[in-house]
Amino acid sequence: MLGKERCEQVLKETLQAARPADEAEVLVMTNESGLTRFAENSIHQNVVERNAQAFVRVVLGKKLGHASTNRVDADGLRQMIERALQIARLSEDNPDFGGLPDDGRPVPVIDVFRPSTERYTPRRRAEAVARLIGACRGKGLRASGAFETGLREFGVANSKGIFRYQPATTADFNTVVMSDDSSGVANASALDVHELDVDALAAEAIDKAERSRYPIDLPAGDYPVVLEEYAVANLVGFLGYLGFNGTAFREGRSFLNEKRGQLVAAPAVSIWDDGLDPRGLAQPFDFEGVPKQRVDLIKAGVAGDPVWDSYNARLAGVPNTGHALPAPNSFGPIPLNVFMAPGPTPKADLAKGIARGVWVTRFHYVNPLQPKKTLLTGMTRDGTFLIENGQVTRGVKNMRFTASILDALSRVEAVGSSTRCSINSWGSTSVPALRVGSFAFSGVTQF
Repeated sequence: MLGKERCEQVLKETLQAARPADEAEVLVMTNESGLTRFAENSIHQNVVERNAQAFVRVVLGKKLGHASTNRVDADGLRQMIERALQIARLSEDNPDFGGLPDDGRPVPVIDVFRPSTERYTPRRRAEAVARLIGACRGKGLRASGAFETGLREFGVANSKGIFRYQPATTADFNTVVMSDDSSGVANASALDVHELDVDALAAEAIDKAERSRYPIDLPAGDYPVVLEEYAVANLVGFLGYLGFNGTAFREGRSFLNEKRGQLVAAPAVSIWDDGLDPRGLAQPFDFEGVPKQRVDLIKAGVAGDPVWDSYNARLAGVPNTGHALPAPNSFGPIPLNVFMAPGPTPKADLAKGIARGVWVTRFHYVNPLQPKKTLLTGMTRDGTFLIENGQVTRGVKNMRFTASILDALSRVEAVGSSTRCSINSWGSTSVPALRVGSFAFSGVTQF
């Protein structure tokens, strides 16, 4: 990590060097990651990676230039600025660009840095992985995955007075445990590494791999399902990207263009984005330095609002919610700190009442088919089970699904009482498991 003083120095020096531009914006991101990776019951990689990146956006009239570097010394920053200015001079005018954001509102200080994660040693990661590997060897199973602890910094400033800095720590453990005909997955993230119960995660993956041995064929069709948090997080992530993206809404490509303010999910479903909530990877400002606001995406089943960055908010004539991605950005603003409200039902009870259905641990290889209809296709993976008379009875071979996210959310019959947090590069998702009354499986596999 650069540390706050050095990071702020880089921001100031870069802005000063970019004075030939009419406007300038500087983004600095650093990462220090310790990674213990394992496969086939053997640790094969134990590394530390440190990296610092700087990004600059310069404005000459209506012309924009972008450049980046991982050299944050004076010479590296100077060369980056020169490249950005040259690109801007050679670019065509962007008539829709209305200038960099000017938002001097203070942002709250959110403590998402845990010294315990910073001090966690490679030996302790390896010891935790070794316990998993030992348990798998004793049961004739094979474990693969990774245990990562890391630090990150994020600083942004522009020539209009924005100046922000935020450090954070993250820890993540994920594993897939396999036999010759089955597999089980477990994954969790936290700010504090001591909040990760690695032994419990190992037991979860082993249990799934054992219970899904000798999987049976299940015909394609519509089934009631229980979707674990991994599967729900995947659906919610796609929903944010496809439907609550300000660019998609402004261009008429979102389901919100027809269904904003309407009932689109079961009343038990509430989903929101909140970069100020420390239960996830809190980040009080976006990649332009604009303060983040909570946005209710779905409230008691009713579709809410999209999220916005400065560019799209100005064109749409709406307030900026602080959801910009790093420039240049062709995706548009998307929710990055997503939460779904838990319900009253313990996860273990979600299968109750299902006469014949499917328990889905997670999805794999998911792709959108019809974005405006939120129609996706993908596969189940790493723990797919048959539900009979309210009980999970045996493993089934993985199945292909072709289903609408909104259709699934509208058929939610019960919501799990706990949530699981997954931290990614720029944000986090915290969701419960769900029972869905009908879910369309369009094909089967041989594994």
